[in-house]
Amino acid sequence: MTLPLVSVISINYNQAEVTCAMVASLQRITYPNLEIIVVDNASPTDNPDIIAERFPQVTLLKSTKNVGFAGGNNLGIAQAKGEYLLFLNNDTEVAPDFLEPLVQLFQQNPKAGIASPKIIYYGTDDLIQYAGSHGINTWTGRSITIGNLEPDHGQHNHSRPTQLADGAAMLVPRRVVDRVGNMPELYFLYYEELDWCEIIKRAGYSCHYVAEATVYHKESTSVGKASVLKTYYMNRNRLLFIRRNFSGWSRWTSALVFVAAALPKKAVQFSLQREWQHLRALGRGLRWNMQHPATT
Repeated sequence: MTLPLVSVISINYNQAEVTCAMVASLQRITYPNLEIIVVDNASPTDNPDIIAERFPQVTLLKSTKNVGFAGGNNLGIAQAKGEYLLFLNNDTEVAPDFLEPLVQLFQQNPKAGIASPKIIYYGTDDLIQYAGSHGINTWTGRSITIGNLEPDHGQHNHSRPTQLADGAAMLVPRRVVDRVGNMPELYFLYYEELDWCEIIKRAGYSCHYVAEATVYHKESTSVGKASVLKTYYMNRNRLLFIRRNFSGWSRWTSALVFVAAALPKKAVQFSLQREWQHLRALGRGLRWNMQHPATT
């Protein structure tokens, strides 16, 4: 029996060598029916052509401008032919047998809408990054990830429904995308995949953690772990997510706690460290939410 085609969609931004390492790891997988789509998000200084030169089987799409994480993935969706879409960060490498368990979940469970594998921090002694999620903390707007920074001793080796997938690696059936729509682009960077999870769940589908599949994540190679860009979008979008996905008192209390407690705490921290660019980014994120609606 022919296994369904899986379209891998990955975003490249100024990280062609990193992306090549990801593609090389995909060349070693045991799943036989795959297409790989790399979307270059208008890399300003790094030539993405080496990706297609080294791997001619890769479809390389070049955006004329940086359209963000969701926008880039949506360009990939438009070109994908697969029954399943695998959204995979370019700063990951995969275990050879990671894809079969993910596909099997959807073939066995028609109500499954999105799933992520176990994610391990690359280059560590099997430190876990993601083994499922308890969802978003209604007071802080932060994701409550299961297993983060725990050594992997098999304690999370059981697959189960979970609250949120992880944007570093997530599989979605094409039929689900056709029903709920593409990834929301108003976030640009961070929280868009979490918002998409909520959209998918509201449409009646379930979200899953698949323990038998493993992906290794180098994390934040494109943006930088302490970049001003990350400070802006992470804080802007945390509040945006609250506005879009919480309701009633939960929405108002969460937004109030975030604005009255979390943001001032970060502002004091940046001030004491004289990180004025980060402080201004924090203010810009708050102003954006005051000036823009929570819907597209």
